[in-house]
Amino acid sequence: MTAWNADTEADIGGADAVTLVEGSSFCISAHSGDISSEGGTNGAFYQDTRIVSRWVLRINGALREPLVAHRPDAYEATFVGRAKWPDGRFDSPLVVRQDRHIGPGLQDDITLENYSAESVDCEIELLVDADQADLFDVKGGRLSAEATLTRSVRDGELLVEAVRDGQRRGSAVRAAGAEVTEDALRFRATIPARGKWSTSVIVVPLINGVAPKEPFTEAGLPRHREGVQRHLAWEENVPRISVEDRNIEETLLRSQADLGSLRIFDAEHPDRAAVAAGAPWFMALFGRDSLLSSYMSLLVDSTLAVGTLQTLASIQGTKVDDDSEEEPGRIPHEVRLGVTAGMALGGTAYYGTADATPLFVSVLGELSRWGLSDDIIESLLPHADRALEWMEKYGDRDGDGFVEYLRPNPHGLLNQGWKDSWDGINFADGRMAEPPIALCEVQGYVYSAYVARSLLARSAGDTEKESYWAERAATLKKAFNEKFWLPDKGYFAVALDKDKNPVDACTSNMGHCLWVGIVDEDKAASVVEHLMSPEMFTGWGIRTLASDMGAYNPVSYHNGSVWPHDSALVATGLMRYGFVAEAKRLARGIFDAAAHFDGQLPELFCGFDRSEFYGPVPYPTACSPQAWAAAAPIQLARILLRFDPDFTRGVVHLAPILAEDKGDFRAENVRLGHARITISANRTEGSIEGLPAGLKLLKEPRPPLDEDLGGRPGD
Repeated sequence: MTAWNADTEADIGGADAVTLVEGSSFCISAHSGDISSEGGTNGAFYQDTRIVSRWVLRINGALREPLVAHRPDAYEATFVGRAKWPDGRFDSPLVVRQDRHIGPGLQDDITLENYSAESVDCEIELLVDADQADLFDVKGGRLSAEATLTRSVRDGELLVEAVRDGQRRGSAVRAAGAEVTEDALRFRATIPARGKWSTSVIVVPLINGVAPKEPFTEAGLPRHREGVQRHLAWEENVPRISVEDRNIEETLLRSQADLGSLRIFDAEHPDRAAVAAGAPWFMALFGRDSLLSSYMSLLVDSTLAVGTLQTLASIQGTKVDDDSEEEPGRIPHEVRLGVTAGMALGGTAYYGTADATPLFVSVLGELSRWGLSDDIIESLLPHADRALEWMEKYGDRDGDGFVEYLRPNPHGLLNQGWKDSWDGINFADGRMAEPPIALCEVQGYVYSAYVARSLLARSAGDTEKESYWAERAATLKKAFNEKFWLPDKGYFAVALDKDKNPVDACTSNMGHCLWVGIVDEDKAASVVEHLMSPEMFTGWGIRTLASDMGAYNPVSYHNGSVWPHDSALVATGLMRYGFVAEAKRLARGIFDAAAHFDGQLPELFCGFDRSEFYGPVPYPTACSPQAWAAAAPIQLARILLRFDPDFTRGVVHLAPILAEDKGDFRAENVRLGHARITISANRTEGSIEGLPAGLKLLKEPRPPLDEDLGGRPGD
């Protein structure tokens, strides 16, 4: 998920930081509620620009003593602290409450409550600044003085503005009854005995002098904003999940809530939701992340995948541009909204990824199995065909049948698969592979795209295209199992390097190949044995790189850490090939890890063995909430239910394999086609209520290599 030409070591505000998210806006503050950047990363951000860089509340000349920070929803938080009594008495009875809302701006409702039997005079001071820094500069610690801030007070409002790259960004700060200066808002209040004083402070972002559409009411009171309404609608429409095991239930419910908070909307299509990659630094559309996250979230809401596909289709590549790595048919890696990226969702995009384009076709094929309406399929098919053309013309750079990557410039991503850190692809002895690089899982995604297009052609009655893409898939599968298989090691190479030498490190990538079904059945057992070995399976999840490899480092980003989404896809592959016990063991490890993170799995955690520490060791700069980490438990629930709808064949598979000690599972209001169903399961028994007409329930698992996302074509 690494941003375009950005490293992975971005600070996230400290261990006690509180992060709020709404759409592409977010806020990082201290546990007290204060924001003090001082060269760090705290702040409130709107469209990739920091609109608040300092927000420090002082009562009677002193900071508060923080008591608690409570976040009832992703977009709001309450900070409670104790303020200094004017005479400095111990155990002050003056309590401060800040109710914060993030959206197209920021609002703090500040209340001082006097629990004393005597009135008190208070001086309240809110120190404010807004450096208008670009998100990438903040994240990378590269703040510069190239833009000069201007501060002014107009009509009781503090205005802080800066001009960068010809665009004027600003923040307007106001509060009723405030004495406004160029660096602060100040209040004087007499709070009666057992009484209260309150105010609302509002920050409105400005872009070339224009504010977002009515973020707050004219009176400065909270508005039931569009973002809040979207969250309420999300909560009403997602499944109502209950599990006897409280850890699993809480994890699934938290995953649902986080996915709702990570949705982003295009102003031109407000009813279309796509999935942002993660908070705080990746609240943007990422091709690979958004596609995989929406795929794994199908049990929660299949419309997330629809919106993601539609949004990506609207910015699919049309020309060759070496700087952005755009190519005709290519699906972008990342889209940004900051001063360097223009104002629309389709502004500046970076296209340097090898896997988003085949995944686009694969997810479209999977959605057809979930009953996606024909008109949406038809509207996206031309984009799928353009994506397939990219794979053949631009992806396969040397005509060997495999998709490779090689950046055409000095500033793009060196590695362009999901392990996109600079040192993410290496040999068993630790040497780094040199591009062009053909990754094993990318070939699997291409294979699944071919299969998906074949099945889409079958649904449309186009037997010629069905046969063509089925043959392409079969040819690729044969070549992959010949060129990537390492018979002396018993697993697949992670890649082929510039000289077509197999990169022989033992990695989790080959688990993705199981997921999509490109692995020959006679090789699957050996692959599974390596994935579940002590060198790979920590007890919490699958390491990205085996512990006996030369580049192994349990506290690295991609060379030995554990990524929940990666483990979930590996578990899906294990289940697909019939390794049920191993899949259940891996799923249990991930759910157990989630319990140590209060049900909210982070982007990744360190790859130490489960026996070494009481719980999984956090990775210091992991995003949380993060889309594919949030989606991972949803995907695990689906494979444990063995729930597989297939509208193209008129069947739904449901064959649960829940652990005896986990109790009953029930999910009401699950979207399937145009219907809402209820799934109930206990151990190996399951039922579905409200099944759409024309679908037959099969209480048996789908055949391991059936026709689906990456299945066997032409059966």
